[in-house]
Amino acid sequence: MNIPFLDSWRKRHGQAPGAAALPEAAERDPEGLAELLAECELLRAHAQSAGVALDDSPSSLEALDQLQPRWREDPELVPWLGNDAGLYLGTVIVRTVAGAGWWIWPDGQPVVRLVNGREIDVVEAGREWAADGAPELSQLYGEIAEN
Repeated sequence: MNIPFLDSWRKRHGQAPGAAALPEAAERDPEGLAELLAECELLRAHAQSAGVALDDSPSSLEALDQLQPRWREDPELVPWLGNDAGLYLGTVIVRTVAGAGWWIWPDGQPVVRLVNGREIDVVEAGREWAADGAPELSQLYGEIAEN
């Protein structure tokens, strides 16, 4: 997975670019990892320009679902915005669902792991949302929060 700001994070934590040590970092510094993954700068900028404040709450997911998907006019933007949307969805889950936390697969893909052990590929869900509008982020959150 290509997350542009990971290189600066790796430098701060003494890792070489491209290092596969993120799974260990998730265990060693879960708060730092959560902070890093919550940045979602591109999504936050798009939301702000549309008058939507992203406060890491479930209601902000509903607001994102209501945005006009103008980004779909730029095929190069869709995967980047989708990546951020997935990370933002994961951030809301981790901050509001008891026992949820970030986990990094060996290939570097961040996922949300629930207390029951289920892992949700939120980045893939975000990419689908950015490309097609489905599933809605708020709907996916609701399904995850129920379990």
